[in-house]
Amino acid sequence: MTEISKNSVIHTLITENEGGQRLDNLLFKQCKGVPKSHVYTVVRSGQVRVNGRRADVAYRLQVGDVLRIPPMRVAAASPAQAATSGAEMKLRLPVLYEDEALLIVDKPAGVAVHGGSGESFGVIEALRRQRPQARFLELAHRLDRETSGILLLGKKRSALLALHRMFREGGQGGASGAADKRYQVLVCGRWLEPLRHVRLPLVKFLLSSGERRVRVADDGRAAHTVFRLLARWDRFSLLEAELRTGRTHQIRVHLAHLGFPVAGDEKYGDFAANRALAREGLKRMFLHAWQIGFPHPVDGRRMAVQAPLPAALARFLELLSTPESLAYGRSV
Repeated sequence: MTEISKNSVIHTLITENEGGQRLDNLLFKQCKGVPKSHVYTVVRSGQVRVNGRRADVAYRLQVGDVLRIPPMRVAAASPAQAATSGAEMKLRLPVLYEDEALLIVDKPAGVAVHGGSGESFGVIEALRRQRPQARFLELAHRLDRETSGILLLGKKRSALLALHRMFREGGQGGASGAADKRYQVLVCGRWLEPLRHVRLPLVKFLLSSGERRVRVADDGRAAHTVFRLLARWDRFSLLEAELRTGRTHQIRVHLAHLGFPVAGDEKYGDFAANRALAREGLKRMFLHAWQIGFPHPVDGRRMAVQAPLPAALARFLELLSTPESLAYGRSV
């Protein structure tokens, strides 16, 4: 799709990347800096046209449609918006894999995947600003703000829809059409079982403050996580978590319910232990999306991508294994 001009009328042909989207959503993405209220005004006044005719804001664009977009009034950027824009441009997002349909990045901890809910910007906003030439770029799935690691994005709408279908299917123990998502997670406590399947249904709820949380409940949605023991110390255990379903906060809630909270988890963790861990050098949640296997959304070839542990997490594991670290004991 042709880039929007703020000073002249644009006529552009809708491709497969834009087909199926609501008209207003496409205009919000294309007309950066234009107030939403103004976008709605120009659509309802008939200045935006599809195939020469007026169109409702909810109209689903079709491949082959010709879209007319008039000049748009851009809102002046506030100092806060300017600071946010600078932060977006400086956000470092290592690229793990990229082709014409797919982008895979290594998301750092402490950054949301998208803006909203108190976040001024996220990974998707940063990538769009860093790649102004990109015709299409959308998140294929989510990672918690506190979680680091592998994040997939679609660069074509057809690829994005295929990725969405794949993630909806969930993990099927390596089935060819599903994603095999693995995390490394450090928990408080001595985990004894080499392999454990955890099937505990989860339900979302709101705190009195309005904050979203998740808990185990009989009437919740089915959730299945497979845990494998990687290493163990006197007070901590390193696990690999394989997601067979993709519920919100699934790994964190399953582990907390079992009495093995994730080290550094500020929502579901052991808060006294977290304060001690911060003094010892772990200042974030120890949950990292380190590996994924999945069929490529275009040609179906099996993909395998890994993201190494961030330096801060690797250093903390070294501390646990150091003989001088008597507070934590030796690995067994």
